[in-house]
Amino acid sequence: MSMGKKNKMVIYQVLPRLFGNLNPSPVRYGSMTTNGVGKFAAFTAEALSGIKELGTTHIWYTGIIEHATKTDYSQYGIRKDHNAIVKGLAGSPYAIKDYYDVDPDLADQVPDRMSEFEQLVERTHQAGLKVIIDFVPNHVSRQYHSDAKEPFVEDLGQHDDTTRSFDPNNNFYYIPGQPLALHFGAKQEDFEYSEFPAKVTGNNCFSANPAKDDWYETIKLNYGVDYAHGGMAHFHDIPNTWVKMLDILLFWAGKGVDGFRCDMAEMVPVEFWHWAIPQVKETYHVCFIAEVYNPDEYRNYLFTGYFDYLYDKVGLYDCMRQVMCHHAPARTISRCWQAVEGIQPAMLNFLENHDEQRIASDFFAGNPWPGIPALMVAALMNTNPVMIYNGQELGERGMDEEGFSGRDGRTTIFDYWSMESVRAWINDWKFDGGQLSDTQKSLREMYKKILNIAANERIIAEGVFYDLTYANADNPYLNSQRQYAFIRKLENVVLLVVVNFDKNEQTVRIQIPAETFNSLGIYDNKAAELTDLLTGEKSIATLTEAWPYQVVLPAYSGKILKFVY
Repeated sequence: MSMGKKNKMVIYQVLPRLFGNLNPSPVRYGSMTTNGVGKFAAFTAEALSGIKELGTTHIWYTGIIEHATKTDYSQYGIRKDHNAIVKGLAGSPYAIKDYYDVDPDLADQVPDRMSEFEQLVERTHQAGLKVIIDFVPNHVSRQYHSDAKEPFVEDLGQHDDTTRSFDPNNNFYYIPGQPLALHFGAKQEDFEYSEFPAKVTGNNCFSANPAKDDWYETIKLNYGVDYAHGGMAHFHDIPNTWVKMLDILLFWAGKGVDGFRCDMAEMVPVEFWHWAIPQVKETYHVCFIAEVYNPDEYRNYLFTGYFDYLYDKVGLYDCMRQVMCHHAPARTISRCWQAVEGIQPAMLNFLENHDEQRIASDFFAGNPWPGIPALMVAALMNTNPVMIYNGQELGERGMDEEGFSGRDGRTTIFDYWSMESVRAWINDWKFDGGQLSDTQKSLREMYKKILNIAANERIIAEGVFYDLTYANADNPYLNSQRQYAFIRKLENVVLLVVVNFDKNEQTVRIQIPAETFNSLGIYDNKAAELTDLLTGEKSIATLTEAWPYQVVLPAYSGKILKFVY
């Protein structure tokens, strides 16, 4: 895990394909010509400044590396993809078709696409932000072929022995003697997609007949694990795929990228990460974030795989979703930090990303405001990174029926589309206001306040954490169904955070036990300078075991109170 100076990472995830698209009336299943597409150039100095003012330290640009698409770029020397193996018209950003190139959709001038990306990296750095991109190590597009690699670089699968289902030095897995059969959907071109022998599908589907719900548009990469024989590992001689994937990581790190969000990292053997990550870090100061979902593997991927951070999806995200929707009491948040005790600083907290439903969607909370107390917890509870998704701070609902992506509460990653809330925000500063609703303005202001507190208050990046749930379990003046409270402590500063998941304002009294004062070294009943970090109001106050501390909590909000002794 990372050492050195501690900074609170605040990551802003954004899909460039959507971000700069200002088409006010995209149509279902619209082509790039009809619906438009966002460009690298949309991230102007002004746009980046607007993102940075949210407290952002890193931007995760999603969908940078070239992926399969139904848009034809063959006039630029880019191979056309067969329609049958592309999801949506724009295609999935996770069906990589050339690891050494960027998505031509995002370029103003397709032949200059890589230099336009390099300029984006430079602009982002000039704005005081760091760049994260996806690294997709487990699978590639079915028609993977690199047009952009250097001539001396061997392509994936170029020398595979396709007569063998498994070979340690094959880049793919095969089903010898069987053609791929896609038995769903209408024939989409004059000729059917042909693949012989069939390659194993990306989600470990070892069948020549992947189903519609499989990742049928992708093929699984072979890291030397023989799944047909009990997952036997062949790592004694470094597998060919390892060498090729390390070269790809070094290629992008050489472009000035500051970090990699590693898609489905636990589907790749931890031994590869153990071997590759230190080699990248020998030359480049980059961070590695793993998308993992198996808590039993967390410590393995941190301590053996050398990842800096892991998704906290099955813990904090799932828990916060239940609490926001009133399907679980707020006190269950305590279980989240207990489950990852000892590795909490390495867990990446989030409430939205491209895979999940929007908080404001009809499938989640139905409005964006329950996300505010949840954000206070996710951003302020510990020293670890926090992430938001483009549009979250504006209450984007994700309720469009875009095409391949139906009305499911998610923002599409497969279609050419634009987001109403993001269009309004961009047009607001382009045309001197008047585009955002009052609700969008006030919501964004709350995100800005909370995330800037997270990014700039040293106590958040370095302080210790103390949960007040247990001391208030039987407290009639604090409803642990709807309220949650904790303390942070650093040197002579104490931060008391109390959040309210209720739709109504609540007056609560928080009991702070003697054990808290003793274990954290807090002065009992000593006057301190108090600042309400959300309002800026200052006063003198004391904390004591002798009587509860009373606060008034706004609906779907909370208090962040800083005591300086």
